[in-house]
Amino acid sequence: MVLGNHVRIVSRTEDPVQIAAGPIIEIANLRKDYRLGDETLVALENVSLSVAHGEFISLVGPSGCGKSTLLNIIAGLTPKSAGTAKLAANEIVAPSRQIGMMFQTPVLLPWRTNLENVLLPVEVFGLSKREFIDRARLLLDLVGLGPFIERYPNELSGGMQQRVAICRMLLCDPDVLLMDEPFSALDEMTREFLNMELLRIWQERRKTVIFVTHNIGEAVLLSDRIGVMSARPGRLLQVIDIELARPRTKATLVDPQYFRQVTRVRGLFG
Repeated sequence: MVLGNHVRIVSRTEDPVQIAAGPIIEIANLRKDYRLGDETLVALENVSLSVAHGEFISLVGPSGCGKSTLLNIIAGLTPKSAGTAKLAANEIVAPSRQIGMMFQTPVLLPWRTNLENVLLPVEVFGLSKREFIDRARLLLDLVGLGPFIERYPNELSGGMQQRVAICRMLLCDPDVLLMDEPFSALDEMTREFLNMELLRIWQERRKTVIFVTHNIGEAVLLSDRIGVMSARPGRLLQVIDIELARPRTKATLVDPQYFRQVTRVRGLFG
C-alpha cells in the first residue's frame, strides 16, 4: 500500500510467541552484577518497569547508569543476576524475533550491499531469504533509500547508514524495538530528520519502543513516558508522563508546552 510518497508495509511475519494480554514488557526487581576480579560491580539494582503494547518510552540518566545494560537484558543478549524480565509474559532467556535492536552505530558489514545488510537477521534466525527480500526492498523504499539498495555502506552518509540499520531492525516485524542512542553520533539536522522519520514509522506501525538517549529534548519529542535513572548502581528513580499532544511534528519543537516538558524533566536532575 502506498501513502503519499511513502511505502507502508502492512503484512507481518508469524510471531513465535503468542502476545498475552497486559504489558508486553515486564521488569521486576531486576539486578545486574559484574565480577571484576575479587570485586562485584552492581550495574543495575531493584529496577522495575512495565511497558504497554504500542508505548514509546525513553530512558535518560547519567553515563554509566546501566541504561544500555537494561536494554541488553530485555534483548536477551545479557543475562540478569536477579529479578524477572518478561516479554509477553514469557521469561526472557535469549534473543527473540519479537524484539529488534538498534545500536549507537549502524554496525553494517562493509562487504555486503545495503539490501544484504538488511537481510542479515534472516540468516541469523535461519529463515527463508526468498520470503523476506521483497519486504527488505519495501523497507528501504520506506526510508527513502530505494536508489541505494545495491550500493554499499561506504557509499552512504552516517544518517543513511542508520536508516539501513532501522530497516534491518524492522525486517522480521518485531513487536518491540530497542534503540540504544541510535542518533547520538549524528549532526543536529540529520538527528532531527531521523527523529521525525522514527515518529512517522511509529505512528504508522505502533511498535512498542524503548529508547535510550542522553538528549532530554529528544526524549520529550518522541516519548509517551520517560524513565529517569540514577547514577550507578542504576535505579529507576521516576517514570513520568509526557503531557504533549500527538501526532508530533517539527512544529512541536517550537511549542511552549514542549519547552515546559523539557524543563520539567531537566529539573529532575537538579
